[in-house]
Amino acid sequence: MKIKVETKENYSLLEHNTFGIDARCRRFVEYKSIEELLSVVGQEPLLHIGGGSNLLFLGDYEGTVLHSAIRSIEHRIEGNDVLLRVGAGVVWDDLVAYTISQGWYGLENLSLIPGEVGASAVQNIGAYGAEAKDYITEVECMNLHTGLQRTFSNAECRYGYRQSLFKTPEHRGQWAVLYVNYRLSLTFSPQLDYGGIRAELERQAIALPTLTASQLRQVIIGIRQAKLPDPKIQGNAGSFFMNPVVTREKYETLAREYPNMPHYDVGEDQVKIPAGWMIEQCGWKGRALGPAAVHDRQALVLVNLGGATGQDILNLCNTVRHDVAERFGIDIHPEVNLI
Repeated sequence: MKIKVETKENYSLLEHNTFGIDARCRRFVEYKSIEELLSVVGQEPLLHIGGGSNLLFLGDYEGTVLHSAIRSIEHRIEGNDVLLRVGAGVVWDDLVAYTISQGWYGLENLSLIPGEVGASAVQNIGAYGAEAKDYITEVECMNLHTGLQRTFSNAECRYGYRQSLFKTPEHRGQWAVLYVNYRLSLTFSPQLDYGGIRAELERQAIALPTLTASQLRQVIIGIRQAKLPDPKIQGNAGSFFMNPVVTREKYETLAREYPNMPHYDVGEDQVKIPAGWMIEQCGWKGRALGPAAVHDRQALVLVNLGGATGQDILNLCNTVRHDVAERFGIDIHPEVNLI
């Protein structure tokens, strides 16, 4: 039986990107099953998107945009582990809230990250000392060129800081994520040593022995909301730049000039330097370039002040990168995908 998939022609992607860019695509397809996706693979060009929280459209897309509406959540218990199989179209923060409500722990620090489950596996989303890769066991995918289905193990996904196999040049745009499999725990083991979590717990007089996962989630949400603008109010994609990792020699050279420079050791000879701090040192925090600006509370975030095009955002991005490179000798790279 021929599968019929609902398609929309000359479709506005305004509601499918958190920057609020009114780009259009030639055709938009939201599929609800593997069979529906199979009926459209092989057509060119194809762009698969999630919640649009990590995209910057530089213009219209002259092809078919795909979006998953596979939103099932399956689970089984093995000892103290909870094994989840989650449809790629599930909203990420809905999954976090659901797992906590069920007494399944691990994702608390990833609360309020925008986007969908499929993107968690592609971007290796992370915050406050946790990353998706810490919980992903397998990623079930379909090749958008051939229709081949394949399951990638955690190791095969080649996860790194905001990186995965799916973002490498040879695989970018090749795979649609169908389901992501996670391993969570029935035991709550909070991660508190990052991003001022302990200080906020103290401020709210929440005692560590009685801390619950729901309380930790609310603390994380509060910290994020204090720093990051709501994309429903002001278009943005969260952190626009990745924090660069440099050699220890490079860090020590900079530290002599900037002794108070924040940093995080990530290996024997590697140090991560916050891109937001460097952007702020260059005087960009709160500054605008046309209808695009660097957010006034978090310099990692670029915002649409209203009516900005993708090119306006890109112009600001390139100007900020130039100034950071000129002052610190470090090239900061966008975390956002440019389409």
